[in-house]
Amino acid sequence: MEMKEEIYLDNAATSWPKPECVYQAVDTFNRKIGASPGRGSHSRTITAGQVLLDARESLAQFFNIKDSSRVIFTANVTAAINIALKGLLEPGDHVVISSMEHNAVARPLHSLKEKGVELTVVQCAPDGSLDPLLVEQAITGRTRLVCLLHASNLTGTIMPIVEVGRIAHRKGALFMVDAAQTAGVLPVDVEEHKIDILAFTGHKGLLGPQGTGGLYIRPSLEIQTFIEGGTGSLSEQVYQPDFMPDKFESGTPNTPGIAGLGAGVKFIQETGIETIRRHEQALTDLLIRGLKEIPGVILYGPGDSERQVAVVSFNIEGRDCGEVSFLLDQRHGIQCRSGLHCAPLAHQTLGTVKSGACRISPGFFNTADDINKAIRAVCEIAKSGLGL
Repeated sequence: MEMKEEIYLDNAATSWPKPECVYQAVDTFNRKIGASPGRGSHSRTITAGQVLLDARESLAQFFNIKDSSRVIFTANVTAAINIALKGLLEPGDHVVISSMEHNAVARPLHSLKEKGVELTVVQCAPDGSLDPLLVEQAITGRTRLVCLLHASNLTGTIMPIVEVGRIAHRKGALFMVDAAQTAGVLPVDVEEHKIDILAFTGHKGLLGPQGTGGLYIRPSLEIQTFIEGGTGSLSEQVYQPDFMPDKFESGTPNTPGIAGLGAGVKFIQETGIETIRRHEQALTDLLIRGLKEIPGVILYGPGDSERQVAVVSFNIEGRDCGEVSFLLDQRHGIQCRSGLHCAPLAHQTLGTVKSGACRISPGFFNTADDINKAIRAVCEIAKSGLGL
């Protein structure tokens, strides 16, 4: 039986494939090092510690972070966001977010709201874009934090983090950025963009393995821990170390994954983030043009690669998005995602909270041929009018 060709177009969830150097870094650590970093003084644990240090310094350079110890490794961006929000905010504090935020932000804040944290959700336009002036109007004297995603995982819409960062600082609020969809694809500079807290994941644009992510906390900003334990430092004491990064890195880290993450960052640096961005823009524009020409296809978002990352969501009139995604996979080998994408606030903004949407998200290793095949597959499904 002939195997159906598979085309992976779900890079907004997890990038795949990874650069070969990422696979090699993970395999080399597991086969040749394998020890826990910072636990003891033998040669392998020292080498494992060097793997963490190298990745930490690469990430600091990548995001223009002056002190690499301010980079904390986490299991994913959700863990990073929870550490920041729950360790920073107290009852009576006020937070401003957009109506495009992922549940990684919305759910922790909902939990904190029940404990006395006040929340304002600034409404975005139907294409997911945000007017910075609306953020400025939402900030009050009690606003502790403005938290904004850099780009939407539903529409790809790029948010005005430069303008919002300036507004937040001018108003005396902290500025936090969720870079889950942009780290590795768009430049992120914590100094230029006035970012006090940066949350990122390793398994998307940074091309690392799943189970990796991180958090940057600017110097002099105090955030409380909610996980304490072994750090390999000050082991004679029963209280948690108060210095970075040990304060937030209890337990054995995912060192093989972090080795892969460090390799992913180096691949991006060697390839050039501009090269990656231009390639993904070309694929995005090709996809948007092709889908626009299909009768019955409804596109969401800006429809312009200058204003969005490589994320394109759509529906077919009269068709369930889950059915469309299933047919794309089973009949055409096109692997994408359907549903609410863990972003009900964003779907409410678009008016698709009841229907959901299909999402195609190309990556650096996709080709124009992949996109053309996806367009033809959507066209065939749209024309067929057939159910399952």
